[in-house]
Amino acid sequence: MEPVTGINVSRRRFLRSVGVSGGAGALFATMGALGLAPVAAAPAPPFRPPALSDFTLTGRAAKRVVVLGGGITGLACAYELGKAGYDCTILEARAAAGGRNLTVRNGTSETDLDGHTQRAGFAAGTYFNPGPARIAQWMVTLDYCRELGVPVEVFANQNADALVYNEAAGRTPIRYRTAKADVYGYIAELLAKATDQGALDARLTAVDKERILAFLEGFGQIGGRADGWAYRGGDHRGFASFPGAGNDAGTPLAEPSSLADVFASDVGRYVSFEFGYDQAMLMFQPVGGMDRIPAALSRAVGPGRIRLDAEVVSVTDQPGGVDVVYRQNGRTRSITGDFCVAALPPHLMARIPHNLGADVTAALNSFPVVAAGKIGLEYRSRWWEQDLRIYGGITETDLDIAHIWYPSHDFHARRGLIVGYYNVGDGARAYGEMTPPQRLERALEQGAKIHGDKYVAELAGSFSVAWERMRYLEGAWTAPPWGSAAYDLLLRPAGKVYFAGDWLSREVAWQHGAFLSARSVVSALHQRVVSR
Repeated sequence: MEPVTGINVSRRRFLRSVGVSGGAGALFATMGALGLAPVAAAPAPPFRPPALSDFTLTGRAAKRVVVLGGGITGLACAYELGKAGYDCTILEARAAAGGRNLTVRNGTSETDLDGHTQRAGFAAGTYFNPGPARIAQWMVTLDYCRELGVPVEVFANQNADALVYNEAAGRTPIRYRTAKADVYGYIAELLAKATDQGALDARLTAVDKERILAFLEGFGQIGGRADGWAYRGGDHRGFASFPGAGNDAGTPLAEPSSLADVFASDVGRYVSFEFGYDQAMLMFQPVGGMDRIPAALSRAVGPGRIRLDAEVVSVTDQPGGVDVVYRQNGRTRSITGDFCVAALPPHLMARIPHNLGADVTAALNSFPVVAAGKIGLEYRSRWWEQDLRIYGGITETDLDIAHIWYPSHDFHARRGLIVGYYNVGDGARAYGEMTPPQRLERALEQGAKIHGDKYVAELAGSFSVAWERMRYLEGAWTAPPWGSAAYDLLLRPAGKVYFAGDWLSREVAWQHGAFLSARSVVSALHQRVVSR
């Protein structure tokens, strides 16, 4: 045992006073600052799934766990705990597991909070992912796809031949490659002129200057010193007609607009997204729809452990376990577990009567809800491939539809589905307040400004989702109050009730965050069981 010294006593007294005045959160933070506890920014240790062998020498047995919510987090908790023999039961209020991981196919039916019912009439094989739709290659989501046998394919998150459309600047649609080349070209021109005129001499040697100038010539396709480093376009922008046989050198596009016009059009804001670590290519999607992931998780958990159409009515933490009352098929039922994992969205969990304390309710209510919406537009032909040679990727706009996504699968098939809008925040709320036919009318009107008459004439079917109007979800994701006492409170169990979800991660709105939060709770709960 560490010997008791004057320094140790004073430190203990100091920490005790911090704990009394500021609570457990302040105490933990102070201990971290003193090097006595891990700091919040410390990376989590590698995840080790629980195993049956963990109980061999302890004489203990796995416990019964009730999981509230059958989204990715709840499914992952039950799946990982099941590896060690925990008896897990998932209560899911919706008719299918997966939560926001939803894939709409022919026959899918949804009735929103406003009473609007949609039923998809898509052709066989057509599907629409209104929730998560892409996976970065570094995300743990891909590890689960591998482990569960879910095949994946490339999702074209960025496509040089997709379009950029800025109505406010009065510009016609241009290829993404053209917009990008003009932004990079003019930036290269400005930087080359500044470098050559000595503006950076305090930072650069003569050799550095020449190296940078040589790089900028190629990067921005600008003229050399004799040409005043001017950007006048080039083949980075694309061609009006591509080079062909013999001496056909192709027809370059006309010279770019002026520097002032290019930057006034604000196209530069679309270029930076591909540098985001969570958006950079390559990205992936499950073959056949994103719901292949919850389907595989559900099979691994076992269908008998998932109770659908089970709306949680109350949660009570008792000395002998956690009592959960739920309503299913018009009947009120109850279930008791040794532990409970609340994997519901925080704003929904806050409404459920419980005895976990007013501070827990307040903390759950401190996560603002973000609105988002999408519409899937099925077309009788893949005119974007045939006419525009756009194979996957995203067209960026300043319209209220925000983005148009082209499918990254089934190239050259007879039909295909475009995501006609993916908007967030105020724009999403405005669309959410419309009826589904009104959303469709608006989306077609806006999209036709870019793609013309075929955008309307070739339409075969549609389905729209406003996540804030979806029953038992009521939001796309949350804006976590990271660093707050409320956030930190929910990282710890309230008695025998644990909280989990992408909203308790640094990768909110991604399945990756949901998986990581589930793993964190599984590790903490399992350690608690085996160490007692």
